[in-house]
Amino acid sequence: MMNEQLVDPFGRCITYVRMSVTDRCDFRCVYCMDEVMTFLPREEVLSLEEITLIARAFTEMGVNKLRLTGGEPLVRKDVISLFNGIGSLPGLDDFCLTTNGSQLVRFAADLKAAGVTRINISLDSLNDALFKELTRTGRLEQVLEGVNAACDAGFDKIKLNAVILKGRNDHEILDLVHFIRDKGLDISFIEEMPLGSISEHDRAQTYCSSDEVRSIIDEKYPLASSSETTGGPSRYWSMLDSPSRVGFISPHSHNFCGDCNRVRVTVEGRLLLCLGNENSVDLKAVVRRYPGDVERLKTSIREAIMHKPKEHHFTSDGDVQIVRFMNTTGG
Repeated sequence: MMNEQLVDPFGRCITYVRMSVTDRCDFRCVYCMDEVMTFLPREEVLSLEEITLIARAFTEMGVNKLRLTGGEPLVRKDVISLFNGIGSLPGLDDFCLTTNGSQLVRFAADLKAAGVTRINISLDSLNDALFKELTRTGRLEQVLEGVNAACDAGFDKIKLNAVILKGRNDHEILDLVHFIRDKGLDISFIEEMPLGSISEHDRAQTYCSSDEVRSIIDEKYPLASSSETTGGPSRYWSMLDSPSRVGFISPHSHNFCGDCNRVRVTVEGRLLLCLGNENSVDLKAVVRRYPGDVERLKTSIREAIMHKPKEHHFTSDGDVQIVRFMNTTGG
């Protein structure tokens, strides 16, 4: 019965859930994971049926936006069946995907047919060599073909996500803005989050604040603050001569916790109440001990929400507060 809402101890209504489909990925982005990764054993990962059951439980408690993430969600076997199952859940107004774009040529049409309403595509560089350096294994041409496939499939809500690292890709900020203006897309520029211990670069040295990025854009395309929102952490700005929106996700410089409406479910089935805290609840244990019992699952979720913290406490000095990598958390 969809007759309740999830409200945390601070009066925030939880309407948005991000669920990780897999910790595996065909890229090895420098800010997300190590070059050589050990992935989870199959039995520790939620089955597609378990993911669907958890999604159903949330939608029956008032969640109307759900995003599937990874790793790279589209590398998981039979994943379109998961999209079909979740896409048919009543009460879901916004069904989203975050992807690196590598598999969109294969799956864009199927995703549209499954009911996906919005796609976010990670794209940190438009330079072949730098893209390869940042992703370690990715091909820029493949991702650009994926962007075109999503456009051709009829998605009208396509957004690029770009993590900006000072001294690495900050010189491409305007190039990325030009790209989205030409394609009629949106973009969010993201401050790197201190998740997982990495050795590829020093996070303190590569930190680039949203204010710095906005200042660079503002010199070329004056930005006006917008009240538009997609229900997530991005704060959007508009350009007078383009319908494309520029968003900023600023976990360091502009804490977005005050109106947080989100929780996450990791690929291992842990309900993360906050991206920047380790406190979590094991939903996998519930669904495996009581298969198919959606009411017991809802009780566990309801109790967990009462422990959602007020805010995260990221720092920008390179200190690692969270030991899990982003690929297991979900992008």
